[in-house]
Amino acid sequence: MRKPILALILAALAGPLVAQTSPQVSNDFTVDMSPQQYRICNDRPARPTWMDEIDPRKAYKALTLMRLYELRSWETINESGDCGCDVRFPSWDAASTEYEEQFASNTQAEHTQAQLALRNEQNQIARAVQDICEAQGNW
Repeated sequence: MRKPILALILAALAGPLVAQTSPQVSNDFTVDMSPQQYRICNDRPARPTWMDEIDPRKAYKALTLMRLYELRSWETINESGDCGCDVRFPSWDAASTEYEEQFASNTQAEHTQAQLALRNEQNQIARAVQDICEAQGNW
């Protein structure tokens, strides 16, 4: 009989503590259309429009292009030793062209395999790229 009473007392005491640490809820639903601000390189080129308008069931296509884009920029950083904003966030044109030639008509399963392969390639150079970019303040 003591254990249930003790548990009830602890639960009653914990209620006010939980209420004090709850995040504040806002009913302000104002849409903020200002451009997104990043910690580094705010003048990034816009992604291809189709990536933002794609059907959710085909989002894997956008993910493949994003992986390809990031890998190619990391390869350039690794080869050149430069992590400037224009190198880290180049135009999407080259990656889009490569995507259209190699991946656009692939099945979802083939996209998944391609994403894994691209990520594996990226992991091979990740430490070197991070070191270069950290030294230049762009990580």
